[in-house]
Amino acid sequence: MTLPRSVILVMCCLLALISPALAQGQAGGRIQLTIDTSEADQVLAILALEQAGKPIPETEWQKLFATAPYQRLKQREQKIGEQFHDLSGVITDEDFKKFVLSADLVQRAPLLRETLERWKQADLRHSAEHVLAYLPDEAVIHAKVYPIIKPGINSFVWELSTDPTIFLYLNPEISQAKFENTVDHELHHIGLGSLGPVYDKKIAALPARAKSAADEMGAFGEGFAMLAAAGGPDIDPHAASTAKEHALWDSELAGFNTDLPAINSFFLDILSGKLADDDAIGAKGSTFYGNHQGPWYTVGYKMAVIVEKRYGRAALIQTMTDYRCLLVLYNRAAAELNAAGKDQLPLWSESVLSGVGAGSCGIPSKTGGN
Repeated sequence: MTLPRSVILVMCCLLALISPALAQGQAGGRIQLTIDTSEADQVLAILALEQAGKPIPETEWQKLFATAPYQRLKQREQKIGEQFHDLSGVITDEDFKKFVLSADLVQRAPLLRETLERWKQADLRHSAEHVLAYLPDEAVIHAKVYPIIKPGINSFVWELSTDPTIFLYLNPEISQAKFENTVDHELHHIGLGSLGPVYDKKIAALPARAKSAADEMGAFGEGFAMLAAAGGPDIDPHAASTAKEHALWDSELAGFNTDLPAINSFFLDILSGKLADDDAIGAKGSTFYGNHQGPWYTVGYKMAVIVEKRYGRAALIQTMTDYRCLLVLYNRAAAELNAAGKDQLPLWSESVLSGVGAGSCGIPSKTGGN
């Protein structure tokens, strides 16, 4: 699957850490995770000098700027044009120096150091094995993991199709349960990303507009990750979150019946050519991430829950190699619920489904079960 242009901008979550450059899992196995804590370690080394009132040699800064996590963060920020300290979105070494020596970061250094050491002891393999239960057998979880101390509080995955990497904002404020939940969420993204070529092949022959619309459907992977991290359709995906985070999720989820038609219109605009420019498609698609966890998360999650409850987990997992089939199976299950008077759920339009060539999706006969 080629990542949708919009999904690259906002995949947000945290992941556990172990010792630098230590790989988990045997070579050739489904789980291979390599951790590099060099950026965070070097920032903390500089902060230790500052706290001790000692001068900071230029060589210490150059060690920081030479780390792979810092170099790739800089490249990423430049590529997508996100703001760092100025409007250009380009990370400058001088601005980063100011950030590291800011009073707030110096004050937080002990907590950051304690958190990093705690995360280094986490069992990444256990988390990866947990989310493999929500991935096809051919999926693998191979990635580099970079804990990062930076001004922005977001964490994200990057270059899933070429050099899968997870950038992690080092956050001392989250609970252990929340930490583990977000670890699972991000690892599912990595596993799902490994299936990219399968989906790419399935949509390769589509006309350009249809292929663009089908490609954007990959953003529903956020919903898959919410369900996988929870561990099942009857488990609260925000059980480990703060009350504020839970309220935000409930509020977003309550908008399902208006959010699904809004995304339907987005797909129609791509198919009709109303949104023909890649930048315009990406800009509009990114709005469905919301300020917290918007429609790509909530609509994707609710569709996945409905499909799993109606057809079973195996059927849901099959749709992870073809997002169009998630929409098809959801439509059938939702139509049954509507006919039974249990719900009044919106459906994807036939124009969208036929427009992206979703008619070939098989419908399982199995009802329910995992």
